[in-house]
Amino acid sequence: MASTASIVPTYFNSRKSSSFPDARQNRLSVKTKFRQSNRISTVSRKIRAPMTTTATADSSESRSVVIGKLDADDFRHPLDKQNTLLLRAVPGLNELGKVLLGPVAEQVMVLENIGTSVLVSENQLSELHQLLIEASKILNIEPPDLYIRQNPIPNAYTLAISGRKPFIVVHTSLVELLTRKELQAVLAHELGHLKCDHGVWLTFANILTMGAYNVPGLGGFIAQSLEEQLYRWVRAAELTCDRAALLVAQDPKVVVSVLMKLAGGSPSLSNQLNIDAFLEQARSYDKASSTPFGWYIRNAQTKQLSHPLPVLRAREIDTWSRGQEYQSLLRR
Repeated sequence: MASTASIVPTYFNSRKSSSFPDARQNRLSVKTKFRQSNRISTVSRKIRAPMTTTATADSSESRSVVIGKLDADDFRHPLDKQNTLLLRAVPGLNELGKVLLGPVAEQVMVLENIGTSVLVSENQLSELHQLLIEASKILNIEPPDLYIRQNPIPNAYTLAISGRKPFIVVHTSLVELLTRKELQAVLAHELGHLKCDHGVWLTFANILTMGAYNVPGLGGFIAQSLEEQLYRWVRAAELTCDRAALLVAQDPKVVVSVLMKLAGGSPSLSNQLNIDAFLEQARSYDKASSTPFGWYIRNAQTKQLSHPLPVLRAREIDTWSRGQEYQSLLRR
């Protein structure tokens, strides 16, 4: 497993370094969502055959393919690679990230998790534990600790501090919203952040969210141009981790269903959600933002978002699932 030095959580869809953000906010936030909104710079591509109509059923219970010797760069999104190289070119940025949040932050997060959450294990919420073990095996990574925390905002995030075992936190409202396979896809998304060693840059993104760039001394260092670069990278990292989710789910409709539910789902509406209609939204959005003025508005609305817009994430993962890169990984 790649060693990571992140210190501030990462969400699959919302703030932190997570994967799935809160539908009500689009900026990074230290304690927030698994979000889904931010821009993708890729040009719209035609989405072919429909995936499914409803978003409630888990895919078949057939065992997922375990991908041999999977490396992070095997599935890293091109925008993630590009923006990571740009950030690494900033002198001293990586070292500063490791120093800013060290032993104190580590102790705070560890005690918070132990004191306010339920630690998942073979003897505690064993089904969730098994989902984590299976996902970790497919992604070729050591399983982190997994905590379930009471919170009405559907979200999940991960944090890795150098020298300590990383952890994932999942909110109870997310567990209630998703099916078993969808929940495993969320875990895989968070594992993707760990696999790809996203920690340091996610740390900086969260520092920016907390307003640390306004602190005397630090504010002069983290200029607006760097802030925008970090947000571009965070959005690209989310696309990479959506791919990690697909590598574990091995069914694009599962990942798209997660994104759709995070955008506007609820337990009572789950059986009415339509994946094909959600993907059609992506085509509509691409068309509406294809003019020069539309592109300008789209850029202005999304440049400080922590996650790509959910419909565009869905479009992106649907496209990747049909490509040779993904198919060749499954055939390894």
